[in-house]
Amino acid sequence: MEEEASSPGLGCSKPHLEKLTLGITRILESSPGVTEVTIIEKPPAERHMISSWEQKNNCVMPEDVKNFYLMTNGFHMTWSVKLDEHIIPLGSMAINSISKLTQLTQSSMYSLPNAPTLADLEDDTHEASDDQPEKPHFDSRSVIFELDSCNGSGKVCLVYKSGKPALAEDTEIWFLDRALYWHFLTDTFTAYYRLLITHLGLPQWQYAFTSYGISPQAKALLGLFDGSSPPVDLNNPRGRTGIRSRRF
Repeated sequence: MEEEASSPGLGCSKPHLEKLTLGITRILESSPGVTEVTIIEKPPAERHMISSWEQKNNCVMPEDVKNFYLMTNGFHMTWSVKLDEHIIPLGSMAINSISKLTQLTQSSMYSLPNAPTLADLEDDTHEASDDQPEKPHFDSRSVIFELDSCNGSGKVCLVYKSGKPALAEDTEIWFLDRALYWHFLTDTFTAYYRLLITHLGLPQWQYAFTSYGISPQAKALLGLFDGSSPPVDLNNPRGRTGIRSRRF
């Protein structure tokens, strides 16, 4: 059973959490209007948990993902803004624990008896190009695991591109939107984690990596955040930012 403890305001007494969050808590806590910066502490995963996951799924976990879980078995950090006398939850950054790093299947996507299968949604017209790798497949050609449910706005996934048995070097991170279209995010988990932190967990930030950008509703929520501007222009479809190397 996983033990969790909520830690509002990291300060200097939690150096391991400061390292985990890459110092973003100090930026948030010093931003006007931001309040209730909270991280849920999770104990490190044990090595046998990783081995069991690999054996169960017939997949080799990438080294940076392993190192992340050996530091913390999942991640969840939230923050809010104060508007007049109201506290409004705004930012949420999350990575599933190993027990919730589950394979995306038909049952995890639909609950209706006559719903189409994921294979029915396959579209092979999209080929890999110079700026966009070949998209994941819902059939046996790819193995897909959910890293984050994005509060219902989509799914960030760890994708093995070559099916089972799956090798660590064949992984990429993709975003699956609510219409079940795929959008490439990063080549590695480390690069994705930095994206997650630098975007501050703002609502629907993953849609900045799509052709249509974030929704008007999400933009309205962003208007509540009057601290320092996010390091990426979320109004720019397929926005990108420089990612400094940080290995787990």
